[in-house]
Amino acid sequence: MKRMLCLLLSLMMVVSLAGCGSKATSGKGSDKLVGVAMPTKDLQRWNQDGSNMEKQLKDAGYEVDLQYASNDVQTQVSQIENMISNGCKLLVIASIEGDSLGTVLAQAKKKGISVIAYDRLIMNSDAVSYYATFDNYMVGTKQGEYIKEKLNLETAKGPFNLEIFTGDPGDNNARFFYGGAMDVLKPYVDGGVLVVKSGSVAFEKVATAGWSTETAQNRMDAIIASYYADGTKLDAVLCSNDSTALGVTNALTASYKGEWPIVTGQDCDIANVKNMLDGKQSMSIFKDTRTLASQVVKMVDAIMKGGEAPVNDTKSYDNGNGIVPSYLCEPVFADATNYKELLIDSGYYTEDQLK
Repeated sequence: MKRMLCLLLSLMMVVSLAGCGSKATSGKGSDKLVGVAMPTKDLQRWNQDGSNMEKQLKDAGYEVDLQYASNDVQTQVSQIENMISNGCKLLVIASIEGDSLGTVLAQAKKKGISVIAYDRLIMNSDAVSYYATFDNYMVGTKQGEYIKEKLNLETAKGPFNLEIFTGDPGDNNARFFYGGAMDVLKPYVDGGVLVVKSGSVAFEKVATAGWSTETAQNRMDAIIASYYADGTKLDAVLCSNDSTALGVTNALTASYKGEWPIVTGQDCDIANVKNMLDGKQSMSIFKDTRTLASQVVKMVDAIMKGGEAPVNDTKSYDNGNGIVPSYLCEPVFADATNYKELLIDSGYYTEDQLK
């Protein structure tokens, strides 16, 4: 009987310890567990966003479930479902397609889980509590203003030749980038000072699926062959981000023989900063992801403590289900004259990374 009793007590202790170990490692049910869903590791900026977010949340005392979805919508949906079932108390989501998360986010809302849309607005869902991003319209405005200033469009008669590349049609941000830039440039297009020889001006004509470098390069190859192969000068290419700008500069390097045009970009990816230093890209919008991550951590902290997240915009972002309270960080532009101060002195990159 003694031996049986000892054996029974031993078994009870093993089960008890196993239960504690499972809870500690899985994080399920933790009041500090935050799910962070990022679209892909294929673009440098999302790797930086994810790592900055994870580090700052952990430094603030939270547990983090960080997932990347390889730009596959169904993978992202499954990852968010798992975050919900594993007991995440709050979700930070950079969506692949803004219209594709309605069903899974309805599950989050049913469980009382707050959702912060990160950088990309999640559309047509009443489960989105807040939106945190850089001022996307301002990103486009700064790109347009850069071209306007460099070509001296206010006084020059032109005509100057312009081509336009924006982002994925499923990414709501792409329309803000395009809208901001075209609000600056379209009056000059309409007035004949800027000429788009390809004829592609409307958003649907200049969108780049998946923000793909290869897709942008193929389209630029075709434009050069059709409109600039005879030595016609191309004065500027409006590119909404660095992955499209990289495709454009690859095509220009391969087959364009004229004077190098102004090329805009966004994100300050390492390859693009190197191109700026080589004179192949004129500027890139710098969005310090550490700044955005820091703001999101403040929002998460306020929500998790039962309060309201700090916001600075309650008018601009309607996701089809109503205005989403937002916090907008201000972007700045980097070029060869100021990159060192913005990117190296701030610790964002090291000198060696840009060699």
